[in-house]
Amino acid sequence: MTVLLASALAPGLLLAQDTLPNQAAYIPPQCYTKTLDAAGKAHNPCYVCHTQGTGPNFVHDANLQQTYDFPEEARFNHWDNLFKDNSAPRGAISDSQVLGYVRSSNYLAADGTLLLRQRLEKEASSWDRNDNGRWDGYLPDAFLRFDDQGLDHGPDGRLTWWRVFAYYPFPGTFWPANGASDDVMIRLPAAFRHTTQGQEDRGIYLLNLAILEALIRTQDVPLPQPVDERTLGHDLDGDGTLGTAARIRYTGTSGTKMHYVGEAGRLQDLGLVHAAALLYPEGTEFLHSVRYLDVDQQGRVAMAARMKELRYARKNRYLSYAALQDLADHDDTEQRRSPDRLETFYGDTERGGQNGRGWVFQGFIEDAQGKLRPQDWGETVFCLGCHGGIGATTDSSFAFPRKLRLGGTGWHHGMDFSGVPEPMRTDGQYEYTTYLQQNHAGDEFRENQELMRRFFDEQGRWREDAGQRLHRDSGFALYPSVARALELNKAYWLIVRQQSFHQGRDALLSPASEVYREVGHRQSTGISQPLASPGIRPLP
Repeated sequence: MTVLLASALAPGLLLAQDTLPNQAAYIPPQCYTKTLDAAGKAHNPCYVCHTQGTGPNFVHDANLQQTYDFPEEARFNHWDNLFKDNSAPRGAISDSQVLGYVRSSNYLAADGTLLLRQRLEKEASSWDRNDNGRWDGYLPDAFLRFDDQGLDHGPDGRLTWWRVFAYYPFPGTFWPANGASDDVMIRLPAAFRHTTQGQEDRGIYLLNLAILEALIRTQDVPLPQPVDERTLGHDLDGDGTLGTAARIRYTGTSGTKMHYVGEAGRLQDLGLVHAAALLYPEGTEFLHSVRYLDVDQQGRVAMAARMKELRYARKNRYLSYAALQDLADHDDTEQRRSPDRLETFYGDTERGGQNGRGWVFQGFIEDAQGKLRPQDWGETVFCLGCHGGIGATTDSSFAFPRKLRLGGTGWHHGMDFSGVPEPMRTDGQYEYTTYLQQNHAGDEFRENQELMRRFFDEQGRWREDAGQRLHRDSGFALYPSVARALELNKAYWLIVRQQSFHQGRDALLSPASEVYREVGHRQSTGISQPLASPGIRPLP
């Protein structure tokens, strides 16, 4: 994990005075999972997060697959919601009640008004930490009105420049089978949508996003339409001439510097914008909504209108490979010197929390009435552990490197994974199959009995026929039954009513039996050999 250094912080941003009920909130509930079952058999869900990072992620934390390496104060599991029996209050909620709830949007009003933005503007004093009379955090400005290229438009038709993309869900918690669906948008700074003359240009913006995709995916990216390189003055396809390009060629390993176009390219030449493999340019933003599960007219589980959370991230500062290596080295040294010291995070409820690698993260979550509100400081710190120093991230993010193309560009909202081939890892293994087999379950807590029955027989043996179907149909693992989806909705709704997020936000249908209440000092997980978690191959 990352220890945030004062030298890595924006000037003037002080340590928040907001209450932090759980000082170890950055360690997620999943990390308390019992990796050894009652029979002494090892289960390894840890490898997907804790692994050998790919530079410029120089965090190598595969050792956490083998040891519960917690600071002393974090050994006790404070995520009390894992151990509660909610069956009685859940049974008092009818299916029609919960469907009515999740089908009502808490983000968009019927007339297109952004409800959260309106609330932040009208009730700013409730969350005004710097006493200037206004909300200084992220003000929602995405209207979820996407065109056929995934670009978002406001009610007046103007572009917000948010662009939505489809991606393969990360193994484990974020499978809809475990309670939530989601969508993710990306936005680049104004310079990336401007010509060198400073005019807004949709084509320039789409090209720069394609160049960024090539840099983050470290592969060539086909263009939906040929582009005349002569009008741009840049060789996009790397053939040595300025002609017509049908793709963005990734040249990150050949020594040829990749180049943005338009105003961003001009600023890159001045050293004010950076283009590097596996790093986003400064000013990049992500917007991520976490949704309840709905049931569509065909009786299939789908994304609901209601948001559980809205998560926002912005890259405020670019750090070079060398600076990121120094940070990782420093973290390793500090961990060895002070293994029981809790991490320190900087930020506050209003302006979000910093992860020490140039990014600020801010979240919004439901209040007891279901309206979205800013997360408090403890709820924000919960997000910073996974988006800080673990080996699995690409420049502190998860989704964009997993972007789909699947016969198109992948720039669209929503994704029905029924019939979509299972993702393949770069080492040639099936990603979801590997997770299920190594974990012997479809979630970290081994609570999802439905997936366990789907893929394992009564003796715990892998069902080959189920595995063969999964290779052809990712949805076979990703989607729960309608009955389970509704029960998961109810379980989470109870957490919302209680406002008990400090005790955990995972919707479980029975008290966790495969999770420790307390772990021993440097306790072994029983996993003998760490597993690798390479990236996934692109689809054609």
